Amino acid sequence: MKPENQNFFQKVYEVAEQIPYGRVTSYGAIAKYLGAARSARMVGWAMNGAGAIANVPAHRVVNKVGLLTGKHHFDGTNLMQQLLKSEGIEVVDNQIVDFEKHFWDPGKEL
Repeated sequence: MKPENQNFFQKVYEVAEQIPYGRVTSYGAIAKYLGAARSARMVGWAMNGAGAIANVPAHRVVNKVGLLTGKHHFDGTNLMQQLLKSEGIEVVDNQIVDFEKHFWDPGKEL
């Protein structure tokens, strides 16, 4: 991995660590907060590897409409959904119910 990507990934993890319990954010919101608005896909790549990092709640990062697009990177078939449900977030057909209510925008919150 290029050093600049590693640095970007670290910044992504630092933002993700601050997502409050029971809230979610999107790849794009993190990218925008980091000044790289067109880098949502790169945030996704960073989150793919976040499962091994203890303090990064990767299950709280979803796509811009609340779809659990990263769920196949979690062990077990429904682990991402189960983790969200344990925080009081309802998921139906791999999509967060009342996404706007649970959405945490790092640009406004940090």
